[in-house]
Amino acid sequence: MTEHYQVTVVGGGPAGLTTALYGARLGHETAVINRGGGRAAMMLDTHNVIGVTEDVSGKEFLETAIEQVESYGADYRRGTVTGIEPIEEGYRLTAGDTEITSEHVVLATGFSDERPDPPLPRTGMGLHYCLHCDAYMFVDEPVYVMGTDDSAAYVAMIMLNFTSDVDILTRGEEPEWSDETETMLENHPIDVVEAEIAGMEKDDDGWLSAFVFEDGTIEEYRGGFPMYGSDYNTDLAESLGVELNDDGTIAVDDHGRTNVDGIYAVGDVTPGHNQIPTAMGEGARCGIGNHYDLRAFPRTVEEIEERGPVTDADVPAVSEELLRHAVTHEGHAGGARSEPAAAAADDD
Repeated sequence: MTEHYQVTVVGGGPAGLTTALYGARLGHETAVINRGGGRAAMMLDTHNVIGVTEDVSGKEFLETAIEQVESYGADYRRGTVTGIEPIEEGYRLTAGDTEITSEHVVLATGFSDERPDPPLPRTGMGLHYCLHCDAYMFVDEPVYVMGTDDSAAYVAMIMLNFTSDVDILTRGEEPEWSDETETMLENHPIDVVEAEIAGMEKDDDGWLSAFVFEDGTIEEYRGGFPMYGSDYNTDLAESLGVELNDDGTIAVDDHGRTNVDGIYAVGDVTPGHNQIPTAMGEGARCGIGNHYDLRAFPRTVEEIEERGPVTDADVPAVSEELLRHAVTHEGHAGGARSEPAAAAADDD
C-alpha cells in the first residue's frame, strides 16, 4: 500500500467495496482495509440482487467485488484498523504494522448479530438473520422466531404473510413484549413455545428439520429467525466524536457524511434496511459524496482569485497510477489498450 490516499474505506462488505469502486472510478486514490468476516461473507446463497444468481455464495460475491475494485487501481488489504487519529492532512490509520494517511475515511464496519445460545442449526441452513432476504425460502414451511421482545413478536406476525405455521420460541425466558403486542399476538394464529431447546434434528443435507424441547416435545421447523438485537461496530467512530443515533447506528446524511469533517459511514453501521442492494446503493451515494467533496474542478471564483486559472498542466486531476489503470482497463473508451500504448499516452 502507498502511504497516502484520498479515500480509505474501513470494512470490506458490499457497502464499503461499492464506495471504494466509485472512489477509484471517479479518480481518487482509494484504499480498503478489511478485517474479514461480516454478514455477507457468511451467506451460502445470494438473494435479492438483480444480475446475481442464487447459487453465488457471499464469499464468491465479495471476491468478485474485490477483483473489480483492484482492477480500477484501488488498494485492498486484509487487516484490522485499531486506531484513527486526526492529522493536518486528514487522518492517520493504524492497522497492525501498517500506518497510512487519508484525506477521507469511510467507516463500513457493520454490526454483529447477537446469537442465541446453542443448540442451533448452521447459519443459512435453518438459522437466518435477514427477514427480507430469506422469508421467501420459507413460504408454506414451518418457521420459528426466537426472542422475547416486541421485535420478535412482530417478525413472527410478519411471517404469517408467507406461511401459516409460525411459532415464537422464548426458550424458558419470560416474554417482555408490551400489552399492545400481547393483544396483537392473541389475535394472530401464532403459538408461543416456552420450553428451552434440548436438541435438534437435521435432514441429510444438513438443514434443520425439528427442535427437541426439554419437556420432551418435538416441533418441526424448516428455519427461523433469532431476534436478540445487534452490536454495532462503532468504537472507531466514537473515538473520533462521531454522532450516534439512539439505536446505536452512526448518524449520516444522504451521502454518508457524519458530523465530523472527512469521516463518512455506510452500510449496516448506519440506519436502514440491512440488505445487499441497499448497501450497494448507499455505497454508490457515499462514493459520489466523497467525489463531490474531493474533486479539484471546477474551481470556484474564490479559488480562482486565490490560486489562479486552471492551466493545461493542472488537468486531468487524476494521479499517474490511476490514469494508467484507466487507459488500460477493459471499460475504457480506448478499448483496453496495451501497456506500451498506455505508457505512450502517459508520455504525451
